[in-house]
Amino acid sequence: MTQVTAESSRFDIFIAGDVDQAKQFCREYCMAIGLCVTVEPIAYIYTGGEEAGVRVGLINYPRFPSAPGVLETTALDLAHKLRVKLRQHSFTVVWPKESHWFSAREDAK
Repeated sequence: MTQVTAESSRFDIFIAGDVDQAKQFCREYCMAIGLCVTVEPIAYIYTGGEEAGVRVGLINYPRFPSAPGVLETTALDLAHKLRVKLRQHSFTVVWPKESHWFSAREDAK
């Protein structure tokens, strides 16, 4: 059995929208650049409502490791493009030690 190790790095994109559209977009994105992601349906429950969405996960896969910073750049690129494709105003990307919320709304705070 072969074992390969890489420095751990994980990014999760949280965004509302249709899971099937998200999966199809991620398929196209992955085919275009050579990438593997996870796509999981998520239910966002918040004060006064509920919304369906997805969590898209990226890891530093030891079989095809990424150089430092590359996975972060890829996660951000995918998240911004996914926001447009799913017609959303915002998304969150969770870094290994912090979370970043991005919004296209003019009144975002």
